[in-house]
Amino acid sequence: MTETNRSHLSALARSAEDGMVAYFSMEIAIRPDMPTYSGGLGVLAGDTLRSAADLGLRMVATTLVHRKGYFQQHLDGEGNQTDSSQPWSPEEKLVAEEPIVTVTVEGRSVAIRAWRFDVHGVTGHTVPIYMLDTDLEQNDPEDRNLTDQLYGGDGNYRLRQETVLGLGGPKMLAALGYDPAVYHMNEGHAALLTVAVLEQHLEGRTLATATERDFAAVRERCVFTTHTPVPAGHDRFSMEQAHRILGEECATLLERAGACHDGLLNMTYIALRFSRFVNGVAMQHGKVSRAMFPDYKITAITNGVHAATWTSAAFQAVFDRHMPRWRQDNVTLRYAIDIPENEVAEAHGAGKKLLMDAVRELAGTELRKDVFTIGFARRAATYKRADLFFHDPERLVKMAEQFGGLQILYSGKAHPADQPGKAKIKHVIELAHEYSSDKLKIVYLENYAWKLGALLTGGVDLWLNTPKRPYEASGTSGMKAALNGVPSLSILDGWWIEGWIEGVTGWAIEDREDEAGEAASLYEHLEQTILPLYYQRPEQWQQIMRSAIALNGSFFNTQRMIEQYIVNAYYPESLVDCSAETLEPILSK
Repeated sequence: MTETNRSHLSALARSAEDGMVAYFSMEIAIRPDMPTYSGGLGVLAGDTLRSAADLGLRMVATTLVHRKGYFQQHLDGEGNQTDSSQPWSPEEKLVAEEPIVTVTVEGRSVAIRAWRFDVHGVTGHTVPIYMLDTDLEQNDPEDRNLTDQLYGGDGNYRLRQETVLGLGGPKMLAALGYDPAVYHMNEGHAALLTVAVLEQHLEGRTLATATERDFAAVRERCVFTTHTPVPAGHDRFSMEQAHRILGEECATLLERAGACHDGLLNMTYIALRFSRFVNGVAMQHGKVSRAMFPDYKITAITNGVHAATWTSAAFQAVFDRHMPRWRQDNVTLRYAIDIPENEVAEAHGAGKKLLMDAVRELAGTELRKDVFTIGFARRAATYKRADLFFHDPERLVKMAEQFGGLQILYSGKAHPADQPGKAKIKHVIELAHEYSSDKLKIVYLENYAWKLGALLTGGVDLWLNTPKRPYEASGTSGMKAALNGVPSLSILDGWWIEGWIEGVTGWAIEDREDEAGEAASLYEHLEQTILPLYYQRPEQWQQIMRSAIALNGSFFNTQRMIEQYIVNAYYPESLVDCSAETLEPILSK
């Protein structure tokens, strides 16, 4: 984007004093030492807020405090996963806010306070995050732990949590003096906020009196991003739970509003019913979502990552020399195409050394910097198919011996209740034990999180992704890798459909009839193209690294993503008259 176009966008992104966006997410990756996220959804939320602060967008965010975090992963020598809590103290890191608000859960009044964390942008603008907490003395002991564990407990616990977030969050923002113009639900966990917005709109009238006109007024203030084509990712609760936990008035309203599906209260349908703008998180995911929910208009805004957060220190220094405004204007990364190849190679070498040192410390395994290293790190869900790479392990052994070495780094957690996911981890580790040798090194690193993820995406030579189509909504790890000059080898799903240029930004695993065919395509790319390039034509390999930065790093970032939300979701009406003279600031500069 040119400076002229960016100035135009800044002018477009303006409105009256009440033009603030309220961003709601069950999880937000705020800092590495605050375990308030589980994976991609939370990291995306954190990156969104960091870019909103960089752009000066008037935004406020709401989430839960998650005092016990997600979980610490422990892997024994045989690959069995166990888990423990990640307790942390918001009292030591956050600022307590004064207001106390209440919501009704199962007929009980539950008090909620908030902790504040400020996200500071590159221009000095601040986006506050309010983390809701029910650990108050006046609450029933059963309710004091509602904001403790991210994705913990049973369905009752989950619906109670979503009540605190969805019904309590807007009340807290009002108590703090905010009057948002737009509420953005990042996934369906926050869908109950639509009921809170409706209650505010009714100004004392009961929910039973709400009309379609009232529903339409709520829709005008709400936008919704759906993140998964996997059915289990869409929260559903029995009507008994809905009536018992939410109360008769609220549950009856949601039934009347068409938010129930197949006899269940469906959080995705609540959000769909009450939003004027709905999007998937990649072009392909938009198509899949429209097929899943054919009665609703669903578009797409492809995810991104926060460039300054996920670019390694060595590459940041290179970018600073050649493109000093890249943090303020991520599209400037397009000019990475002119960075000398030797500087790209040196920066990547620095990132790879940091990764090798970390592997030695974490796993006690000595890896070599001059050996081709593949990274595979993500949530250990079965559809991610972590073991597809080992469909023919003897072929991998042969490759490693033929080309002089191959190193494979795995990492990823399975949800504590996901037994098939745990089985995938165990299988990969068993294969690692069986086939690792001097030429073929396979290491599974436990407790995948922010810092380890940054080391992996900044230090491997190739990023591998093998999801079962069409279950990859977007994926963002490969975007982080691209910022560090790491090309991808991936199934054509999620973001890779848009980022793939064969032999330029990476390679596509062919969509064949079965897993054996897809694994064969993966091996063919390694044997015939990727390993020969890396070991025999290093200058050409460095050109591919540079292209990954220039073509994918410059686009697949949350700065571009936020700009699309501004013009398509948050303030589309501003397109009618976008002259600077007629618009008042949304952006606080």
